Amino acid sequence: MLRAFEDSDDEKMNEIRSRVDAIVKDRATAEALKPWYRQLCKRPCFHDEYLQAYNEPATHLVDTDGKGVERIDETGVWANGVHYDLDCLIFASGFEVSLAHSANYETVGRDGLTLSEHWSDGMRTLHGMQVHGFPNLFIVGLSQAANIVANITHNYTEAGTTIAAIISHAIEVDANEVEATEEAEAAWVHQFDSGESGGFGGGFIGNLDCTPGYYNNEGRPVGRRERLNASGYPQGPMAYFNYIDRWRRSGEFKGVEFRT
Repeated sequence: MLRAFEDSDDEKMNEIRSRVDAIVKDRATAEALKPWYRQLCKRPCFHDEYLQAYNEPATHLVDTDGKGVERIDETGVWANGVHYDLDCLIFASGFEVSLAHSANYETVGRDGLTLSEHWSDGMRTLHGMQVHGFPNLFIVGLSQAANIVANITHNYTEAGTTIAAIISHAIEVDANEVEATEEAEAAWVHQFDSGESGGFGGGFIGNLDCTPGYYNNEGRPVGRRERLNASGYPQGPMAYFNYIDRWRRSGEFKGVEFRT
């Protein structure tokens, strides 16, 4: 299976590099723009106007060989020991991916328990959406669900539809509290605790073929906490979507307690 994955990956990345050659006219610029990594290590640029922009006479690529900009002063930036005068500087420094709660703001549940405390040893949820001890808290995310290797918008749509169904049922039974049971949460988390879960968590986090990034915990060791925070449903995203659809349509909402 791994050999088939690598062959497929090589084919796709060669196709992407060939597209750079076909579009970018300057050979040196084209070579510097080619992505030399696995397609699931980073995101190759695919916008219909990105590569074409390098053919404009006023567009220049400054290759810092991974070292980045040295410093910024009043009139421009320094890179590779060279000063570049600028009238306008647009920062595009990337983003921080938090597959689980980052505690930039705190969530407090029953008896003053914080989500950071509850997840101190790793993410714990039911279906990636509800947390025991945190009634009426619903999560729209990727971890412990279909995960990042699936279409992310599809993740959000399925989560939103499921949460709406739970709330609708709560209204029908006149419940004002909805909460995942401790047993259901533990059973769900157990699937991801073996280190063999499929999808993003089992297949990619810690991948030594990748340069440091969120796909391999920035090159740092991967333990239980990191594995739980990034795990996807063991049987893959389509199996997760099918499972959650059946669970939702059954109307039984097993593992969820409704209280008046």
